[in-house]
Amino acid sequence: MKEITQLAAELGRRMQVLNAHVTTAESCTGGGIAEAITRIPGSSAWFEAGYVTYSNRQKTQQLNVPAELFTTVGAVSREVVEAMVRGAQDKSQARFAVAVSGVAGPDGGSPSKPVGTVWLAWGVGERVFSEEQHFAGNRDEVRRQTVKAALEGLLRHAAGEISNQG
Repeated sequence: MKEITQLAAELGRRMQVLNAHVTTAESCTGGGIAEAITRIPGSSAWFEAGYVTYSNRQKTQQLNVPAELFTTVGAVSREVVEAMVRGAQDKSQARFAVAVSGVAGPDGGSPSKPVGTVWLAWGVGERVFSEEQHFAGNRDEVRRQTVKAALEGLLRHAAGEISNQG
């Protein structure tokens, strides 16, 4: 918990340097990323919105994820998290965004997407970056590792933007 809080605090410092806002689009973490961010005093200056879209229907309704993606590639996929991150940015007007969708367990996994499979996507302005992770552990551990990876990715992309400034 302490490490995640430290990551969120550093994210706040970087967002303020960039005069930027961040938004989250979460499925398997159930709002955990937004909760970590809003633990930080003053986060209202740089945190725009958090979308918890646990069902596929809400991913479509709230974030404009094309419904056909769920039948063609599934909710835990690059295509879905990239659409989620774009939808969150469009709805919130935040420059930075993160989206996550995964199989936290203990069940719900499959041979191609076992428990611990998580897709993450980050939006920075017009650019989108995504990656697949495979986390070990029980449901709480998978969710905690996902929150940590989401924040680390936001920090990495914010650092890149800071270095581009000068």
